Amino acid sequence: MAFTFSRQRASRRKDILNVFGIFVNNNYAGGVILVLSSVFAMIAANTDLFASFHDIWHINADFAIGSFKLEMSLLHWVNDALMAIFFFVVGLEIKREMMVGELSSFKQASLPIFAAAGGMIFPALIYVFFNAGTPSANGWGIPMATDIAFSLGVISLLGSRIPLSLKIFLTALAIVDDIGAIIVLAIYYPSHEIQFIYLIYAGFILLLLIFFNRMNLHNAALYLVPGLFLWYFVYQSGVHATIAGVALAMCIPSKAPINEVRFFVRSKYYLDKFKEASHGELSILANKQQLSIIHNMHSILRKINPLINRFEHTINPWVTFSIMPIFALANAGVVFDGFPEISSIPNISKGVFFGLVVGKPMGIFIASYLVCKMKIAELPPDLKWSQIFSVGIIAGIGFTMSIFIDSLAFSNELIINEGKASILISSVVAAFLGVIALRITTSKPKPKIRRLVS
Repeated sequence: MAFTFSRQRASRRKDILNVFGIFVNNNYAGGVILVLSSVFAMIAANTDLFASFHDIWHINADFAIGSFKLEMSLLHWVNDALMAIFFFVVGLEIKREMMVGELSSFKQASLPIFAAAGGMIFPALIYVFFNAGTPSANGWGIPMATDIAFSLGVISLLGSRIPLSLKIFLTALAIVDDIGAIIVLAIYYPSHEIQFIYLIYAGFILLLLIFFNRMNLHNAALYLVPGLFLWYFVYQSGVHATIAGVALAMCIPSKAPINEVRFFVRSKYYLDKFKEASHGELSILANKQQLSIIHNMHSILRKINPLINRFEHTINPWVTFSIMPIFALANAGVVFDGFPEISSIPNISKGVFFGLVVGKPMGIFIASYLVCKMKIAELPPDLKWSQIFSVGIIAGIGFTMSIFIDSLAFSNELIINEGKASILISSVVAAFLGVIALRITTSKPKPKIRRLVS
């Protein structure tokens, strides 16, 4: 009886772990946690928790080693340090796509590049139309952004209805959009006055990292340790510190230390040795020779796996399930009680809403249509123009990236709060309308009919 109960409990624990594993590996799992974090932040901002919640993020969390001291609040650590790690992962994704993905050739990249450009220019122009000459005019970069995780999470809800080429188009478009956002952050939203001496120091670190890359060195510490100095110098320079994450990512080697032929030869050698070393022991732990061979095989597996891929797979879960939820907790708390006091700056809501919900799909559709008509790019044969417009609506989900730019564009808490509220509302509306549009413009694939052979 006890044995049966133990087996049932073990089976139940296994089922729970399987469900958790499926959730973690799901495309929109990170989006679910991000939404929950944002909802909690908004609840905390509008209840009795507000004072405590606000004070937590503004606690001084200074970092000191000897005479060296870096004075920053907890909120600044999130926005300047943790977000640099997020942008490091974004940079890795951009580099991978430029090396072997949808951005690796002009023919492949032209459609998403021009679509993303239209999807950034139109929202910015709409925002400027509503906000020119007002205290909120500096926020023109807010509606330019697309939240890649949320966008892909939303279209994954529609399952097999979405053609693979449409998912690839949205992914490539969002990556190009990230490149545009990074350029905007670097040029137009510096954290304070530019200190060129620190930019020179950062330049020397970059040269060192490029040297390591050209020498095909694959020790992670050779890039991470100088990367910390790079982050510090960029932070002190006045350029937003998150740019250091992208710069570091561009220096990570994309080639494996060994080629496929050597990998095959060495793997076969170790597999043969492993088989020869078998003496029939019940546990492999008793066979020191086999354990040594396993260690060597592990080393070979690491060498065939490029450092850029190892970094991406190691850090990405931390970004998805830790850094982005923490960012949402720190920045998504909109105080709704403040709205009646913001009568002097209502145009930010119009600029953000119409920029994301109207400007994004218009810009993406018009730019895509023009470059295809001009024979610069080609629409994938299995896609329709109505689907391009529909996915353009989905790209209007700005959320985390837009909130980040909002926090950099303004110093007035009321304007920042209004911007956050507008971003959240616009992103929800864009997601809702985008799902409806995609359901109308796509159809479920017809089930394949198998012919029975008698």
